[in-house]
Amino acid sequence: MNKFIIKNIGAIIAICFIASNIFIILPSEKIKADSYDGEDLALAILANSSCLIDTSYSDTDNSGNRQSTIMTSHGTMVPTNGDTFALISTGIAGTDIVTSYENEPGDERGTWFAGGKYGYPRDEATLTMTLQVPLFMHYLFYDVQFLSSEYPEYVGTQYNDKLTISVNSPSEGTSTYIFDVNSGYFILESDDITGTGFDVFARSGNPGNVDWLDTIYRHYAADAGASGLVRIVGTAHPVSPLEEITVTINIKDAGDNLFDSAVFVDFFRFSGEARTEIIADKIPYDENGELIEDEVECGDKIKYKVTITNIGEAHQSNNPGNEFEDFLPDNVTYVEGSASSAYGTIQYDSGENKIIWNGDVPAKTSRLLEFEVTVNYGTKNGVIISNQGNVKWDSNEDGTNDAIELTDDTRIDDGVDQDEDGDTDDDDPTICTVVAFEKPDVVNETFEDDPIGGGATQSYLGRDWFETSFGTIGSAFKVISSFEYLTDNSYKTKIRNSGSPQYWNYSISNLEGDIDYWEVWFKCGDVCEDYCLNLDFKNNNNLNIAKIKFEYIEVGENPPLDYYLQLYYWDAVEWKLLDSDLDGGYLRDDWYKLKIDGIGDNMINYSLYRNGVGLINHTIDNEIGQTFSNLKRVEFSASTEPIVCPMFFWDDHKVGII
Repeated sequence: MNKFIIKNIGAIIAICFIASNIFIILPSEKIKADSYDGEDLALAILANSSCLIDTSYSDTDNSGNRQSTIMTSHGTMVPTNGDTFALISTGIAGTDIVTSYENEPGDERGTWFAGGKYGYPRDEATLTMTLQVPLFMHYLFYDVQFLSSEYPEYVGTQYNDKLTISVNSPSEGTSTYIFDVNSGYFILESDDITGTGFDVFARSGNPGNVDWLDTIYRHYAADAGASGLVRIVGTAHPVSPLEEITVTINIKDAGDNLFDSAVFVDFFRFSGEARTEIIADKIPYDENGELIEDEVECGDKIKYKVTITNIGEAHQSNNPGNEFEDFLPDNVTYVEGSASSAYGTIQYDSGENKIIWNGDVPAKTSRLLEFEVTVNYGTKNGVIISNQGNVKWDSNEDGTNDAIELTDDTRIDDGVDQDEDGDTDDDDPTICTVVAFEKPDVVNETFEDDPIGGGATQSYLGRDWFETSFGTIGSAFKVISSFEYLTDNSYKTKIRNSGSPQYWNYSISNLEGDIDYWEVWFKCGDVCEDYCLNLDFKNNNNLNIAKIKFEYIEVGENPPLDYYLQLYYWDAVEWKLLDSDLDGGYLRDDWYKLKIDGIGDNMINYSLYRNGVGLINHTIDNEIGQTFSNLKRVEFSASTEPIVCPMFFWDDHKVGII
């Protein structure tokens, strides 16, 4: 079998370009995803819905036109205009990412709708639109991306799925754009099109065979591919103002009905002239080839993939000066020898700390540049790592690079017109950004930012680590605005057996660590009857790590408040007293701090402090049998139904992180 495999090429073309002379009117109807009506398909992809005169859709699926769908996003595919795009397929369009033994959409033992595996008719889908060309418009443009599981092993064979987009103009004749497995310009492989259903790899490691597939990355085993997102495709389709034209989008199997292909289409728009234009995109990946969508840590590698695309009709030459420059952002270091490109010359300029590239970009093609950086150690939490590259190109074909295109040139409307051009949304670029994250040594919950009368939650740099239940039946388990220790608010517990149990829950793994110690300040007073409050420290399997109890003992002094509090911990055999520095070891009306430290694999240190005094008692004992660092929740419970239920107030709660 002829194999033509383009390796180490991957990019996703930018989605935010609007040519200055493009005629655009947003759709007047709100299109919803997962619609299969032919008119809905047309409205989902037309920039000017008023141009639509008639439309029809057909496919070979007799079970409900599953070969097309309208989507708001799908893996690396997102709308290039408005909120929706259309996906049309020889298989089932828009199904989830395939896993082993599933059929759609990239599996090589896929579903067929007609003709059997190799018979006729072949699986096919066609969308036809009749459009009226607006006044002054002379060209039709659109955005398209072709994806196929026939790539790479069937390039050059009779198995040749094909996309054909034709525009029939009464004045200009018929113009056609074709992309098929044999002649198409594939620049993306499975690991570049995550979440599309074509991010599949041969389980055998050999994409040259008909194989079971899954989405687990394997070097040199990518078993599907795609074109780049071509923004102004092929030869611009010539039309004339005010005439009615017929646009036909057709995708069909060739050679068999098994291997699926699909086409992304969006942003059909009219223009007054064919333009020569450069667009560029810059996407960050981690060292495993996964798209970076949130945080990185110090020492992590970031692999940038820059795609420069010439969407016009004219050749972009390798002119004097650099065609691309990218000054590296702060807090990163270039990885020596990582800059690469299959075309032109790329290198790292250490003197100016920038990547430079020189080369040409032929009409309707793309160039892929790659380089890596490492996040510097010591980068502070929350620091934004952000920069844009500059593509320098010749806009008037005079041999001089006079124009600049920024990578990821999306803008945020911040309400400030910095360049005084009357537009407030063109100042602040939204660039591929990542946030450095280092785990904290300690996190704190003071309850001052929690709603009064409700439960409590706490996060660190947007990562949730603490949440309470909210008791209402025979108990009080909530935030209050009195009896605070150092800051506004505290947490009140007034728990009877009927309201037990209640919980403090922890998600310390969200902070990239485990629990080192647990501490909290609490206030208690004398009461008038028997009562015992239990705190059970549990892991994710609901097994006890440690147990303490606050028990009121009748002393017989100063009735009716003649029950004083004692604190105990469980040593796996019996309850042991952790007494205070006051007479009888009782905890009287004051603020106390309890701290529990995990020591090694099987020991716990219990420490008791009193406000204004400091450490008043501590002891080291065996753990019950589970590691303290695995703490997931503290369970509050009581075994009695007191008439007057004792109240505890908790504040300035801290958790140390390993």
